[in-house]
Amino acid sequence: MLGLVKRWRALSSRGIMGINRRNADYVLKYNERRFYPLVDDKIITKHKALAAGISVPALYGIIETEQQIKHLPKMLGARQDFVIKPAQGAGGDGILVIGGKLGQDYKTTSGKRVKSSEIEYQLSGILTGLYSLGGHRDRALIEYRVTPDNIFRSISFDGVPDIRIIVLMGYPLMAMLRLPTRLSDGKANLHQGAIGVGVNLASGITLRGTWLNDKISHHPDTGSAVDGVQLPSWERFMQLAASCYELCHLGYIGVDMVLDQEQGPMLLELNARPGLNIQIANDCGLTLRTQAIEAHIEQLRAQGITETPEQRVKFSQNLFGHLATTLPPG
Repeated sequence: MLGLVKRWRALSSRGIMGINRRNADYVLKYNERRFYPLVDDKIITKHKALAAGISVPALYGIIETEQQIKHLPKMLGARQDFVIKPAQGAGGDGILVIGGKLGQDYKTTSGKRVKSSEIEYQLSGILTGLYSLGGHRDRALIEYRVTPDNIFRSISFDGVPDIRIIVLMGYPLMAMLRLPTRLSDGKANLHQGAIGVGVNLASGITLRGTWLNDKISHHPDTGSAVDGVQLPSWERFMQLAASCYELCHLGYIGVDMVLDQEQGPMLLELNARPGLNIQIANDCGLTLRTQAIEAHIEQLRAQGITETPEQRVKFSQNLFGHLATTLPPG
């Protein structure tokens, strides 16, 4: 027990943020409850982003009732690949990615056959709130299936990698690339076995990775190195993340984005309670960074200055781009 206390004190001294501090000092402090629907409902987020000129996966249709399920073929038209997801889902649960057709049936991106009846059952489960926050009745989105940029071909197993940037009051704090694995069944979800890879905020070059809380340098399925990879369009990702503060009015958020082969960076969703594993992926604590941003904002307020998203990105890159706060061994 004494050893755990000593280790936690060592982590705290290096700015490692725990869940209680995240909730009390950042989520509760900076995120007003009245704005939560803007990020907890993916349909609302999508409409807000489109109105702000932010690129998102195209919406093919929304299913709100059991009767509408039979209209899925009409919604899809000639499209054979699409994604089904709950509007208020969390952690990647309830998402079904269809990559094409096999006769009268469909297939996932990994080639698994899916019958139309199984898709209908999935939609029905979404509507009943099986995957929603709090188990409330939900809606299902039918949307464009992202095709990952070729840069990810050797460092990802199936699925769609995504990029998460944690943002405080519009200032990017820390970034992570999440890579699907065989264990995660092609989903970019760390709790289901995906890889988290830290990203240098200034350059967009990947750092070391973490998988099941172990540090790794190579993808367990492809064998390719996950560090030293230059992520394309990095400045666009940073600008997009910073501008989401004005989009949702929440001060502490995780911005999840993808890099589509044809359409480039796209906003996937926003998270008002972003997880803390990003610290492990970056070998760096969040608290020292949040405190630096808060001090900077106080100075600006005293001078009556408000910075633009571009200025906020530049500030974060200059301050954190090459900063290393290494976790203690043990």
